[in-house]
Amino acid sequence: MIVAHIQRNQGKYGALTGALVTAAILFIAPWEGYSAKPYRDSVGVETICYGQTAADGADFSKIYTKAECMKMLGADLSKYDAPLQRCLDPEVYAALPQSRHIALISLSYNIGGGAVCKSRIIAYLNAGDVEDACDTFLAYDHAGGKRRAALTRRREAERELCMKDN
Repeated sequence: MIVAHIQRNQGKYGALTGALVTAAILFIAPWEGYSAKPYRDSVGVETICYGQTAADGADFSKIYTKAECMKMLGADLSKYDAPLQRCLDPEVYAALPQSRHIALISLSYNIGGGAVCKSRIIAYLNAGDVEDACDTFLAYDHAGGKRRAALTRRREAERELCMKDN
């Protein structure tokens, strides 16, 4: 179902290909978890679906189906990829293997594009130091000033994805 939606709406994903969007959705959705109704995340931000917030245009007066939430997640990914396009050197961005690209989009979706762009991850990638860049994912496992086990597991998975094609 989501693959068919992506194929029909290919132009809505900016520079992202349908295959990348599908793979990113399949990676990110389980980490975010699905909620049809609004809730407050671990730091108190009102959230719905697969981590959508008011910044993503979520309507908190509505109850969403899983399919609607998947579509919203897919549509949001280009917004979280755009900062990567701006802060990575063009040749570095263009050469990203799909797995590393998904890891970066996942991190951007979770902590925000501005935070990713200011991170040592980007500096390391721009300097050609992939291993240190991927290892640095592990530093982003805190929310609300506390280390979160779920974020540690997510960062470990993102690091593994980042290193996959190294």
